[in-house]
Amino acid sequence: MPDGADRHENDTAGVPDSAASAADVPAAGAPTAAGAAAAAARPGPGAPVGAAAPVAAAASAGAPAESGQQAAGPLAPGAEVPGAEVAGPGVPGQQAAEHQAAGPLAAGSLAAGAEVPGPGVPGQQVPGPQAPVAEVPGPGVAGPGVPGPQAAEPQAAGVVVALPMPAKDAGPEAWRAWYAQHGYVRAGGSGSASPGWAATVLSAPPAPIRTGTLVAALAGGLSAALLLGDGLGIGLLLATVPAVVAAYVAARAAGRTARPWTLLWSLGCLALLAVPALRDSGWPSGLAVLAAVGLAALALYGSRTWPGVLLSPFGFVDATVTGLPWAWAGLRARGSGSRDRWWPVVRAAGVALVLLVLFGTLFASADAAFADLLGGIVPDVTIGDSPLRVLLFLLGLLAALAAARAAAAPLRWDRIRVAPGRARSRVEWTLPLAVLNLLFAGFIAVQLAVLFGGYAKVLEHTGLTYAEYARQGFWQLLWATLLTLAVIALALRWAPRSGPGDVRLVRGVLGTLCLLTLVVVASALRRMDLYVDAYGLTRLRVSVAAMEVWLGLVLVLIMAAGVCGARWLPRAVVASAGAAVLAFGLLSPDGLVAEQNVARFRQDGKIDLAYFQTLSADAVPGLDELPEPQRSCALRGINNTLARAGRVPWYATSLGVERAKRILHDRPVTAPYEVCAKLGTFGSRIEH
Repeated sequence: MPDGADRHENDTAGVPDSAASAADVPAAGAPTAAGAAAAAARPGPGAPVGAAAPVAAAASAGAPAESGQQAAGPLAPGAEVPGAEVAGPGVPGQQAAEHQAAGPLAAGSLAAGAEVPGPGVPGQQVPGPQAPVAEVPGPGVAGPGVPGPQAAEPQAAGVVVALPMPAKDAGPEAWRAWYAQHGYVRAGGSGSASPGWAATVLSAPPAPIRTGTLVAALAGGLSAALLLGDGLGIGLLLATVPAVVAAYVAARAAGRTARPWTLLWSLGCLALLAVPALRDSGWPSGLAVLAAVGLAALALYGSRTWPGVLLSPFGFVDATVTGLPWAWAGLRARGSGSRDRWWPVVRAAGVALVLLVLFGTLFASADAAFADLLGGIVPDVTIGDSPLRVLLFLLGLLAALAAARAAAAPLRWDRIRVAPGRARSRVEWTLPLAVLNLLFAGFIAVQLAVLFGGYAKVLEHTGLTYAEYARQGFWQLLWATLLTLAVIALALRWAPRSGPGDVRLVRGVLGTLCLLTLVVVASALRRMDLYVDAYGLTRLRVSVAAMEVWLGLVLVLIMAAGVCGARWLPRAVVASAGAAVLAFGLLSPDGLVAEQNVARFRQDGKIDLAYFQTLSADAVPGLDELPEPQRSCALRGINNTLARAGRVPWYATSLGVERAKRILHDRPVTAPYEVCAKLGTFGSRIEH
């Protein structure tokens, strides 16, 4: 999936076709060439007065072009004026499309309804609605026997040079001026309305959809309907491949090329989608799918700033809405073409499908082994689940079209600029942060005293138990880390920036705060270690501990950005988040919980069999190390869940489930219900 910043240089990014074709035409009301106006507006014998009006006046007034259609904006270079004819000496009138102008149309060029005779050729009334009559700047001109219109004050002759397209990092004012010149600012009696952020992020309309994109989108819908109806697994990754192909074909048609960051996001997305094929636990799998969507958005839109990184996933909403009309226009264009091109393909596909179903059914009924192999490969589609399959088909089709539409013409989120806050004075900015640094330093000093002085004295003075002291501190320290990141973001927005001295001050104060926060992160992780020793490891505890580790990594990245520059920081933070989610899924939280609790049981004989009933099949290898009857009681809930699921197709299962089935098949659950009940297997518990 190509990078959003890699649009072909010849493409007028951010401008629709109507505006891109008018790249050299000034907006309504801009000065035009007067010399060409006088020559083009000179009427011949019998011409009505004031018939030739400047195009700029006709366009700004919204003059109808043909059959009452409203003009869309400034006329493009060489644009055909509906209903106008050009005549020369002794030459019959020819359509204006054969005499295209090389540059912007000057004042006095042909307008709808204007009569343009040449010498010796009687003027003919051009069909079409009359444009508003406008006077031609310059001296009065009249043909033989025809009075000319009153001349207006002469204007300076010359052609308005079109503004070049702004650079990617240009400010909003440059983009507004460029949009205004290309017809995005509609002239009116009360002035012009500048485009908002929605117009700022607009890209050029996509090229017509390719046949390969349509085929890939259809394959994406069919894959989703066939492979996702029975659950997630390797089928999710397989159903995503057609969407990747559709996006690639659309991007190549738009002239976009892949860059290293694009390849990184694409590979990360596919790796995250492989987590459901490896792990049975729903929590890491769902988190991996959400992270994959975020990385896919970065691959398609190529965002590199904070607004772009945060807003890119919302671009899929726009791509889904605009993708359907884009695909429908492509289908209509192909349907109106030669039937001989596509009808043979449809017939061949239909015949192949009929033959496959017919002979496959015969061979399956003739051989039980072949029927079993075919049943394991081919998705089992029944009439009862048809509504679900249809819904999955539509979702898969829409997802593939949205990815292709985003790749063909991505929204330019990086054009959104957030103005920095008002710089504060050194005292006003430094004093609150200095106080906060002192508070952090005091807290860390107490933590060091507790670490070296032992917990017994602290517990004696506080009246807390060992477990209560551990549990009380972790969550508060986690929130302290999150709030510190928010404080750093706000401090950077209002930081003093009048010179190098201010830069050194900001780096020193915020760098100290980041270092102290890293010590707080270490203290929080130490509290979690104490918490696990007292209560054991759970899903929630391993999840928040992993989050605390990632927050510490973000602090390190912020400190590095303060030294090396922050241009790469948004993408680095996202890459670290994707890597953390991938590592979290591959680590198998349920398996880690089982292993840690089994080790704790061997150490002190404490175990919570009731909690194991809620774990996924990923925990089976760890729980299999317990002695009987604890092993059978711990695996009882997982065994019942797998038995109720029955036979799951290969594309809807995971490696963790298959490994758990093999273990339970070789060493079945043997402990009776009464024994497990005495051990507390069926009791209730609250995780905290």
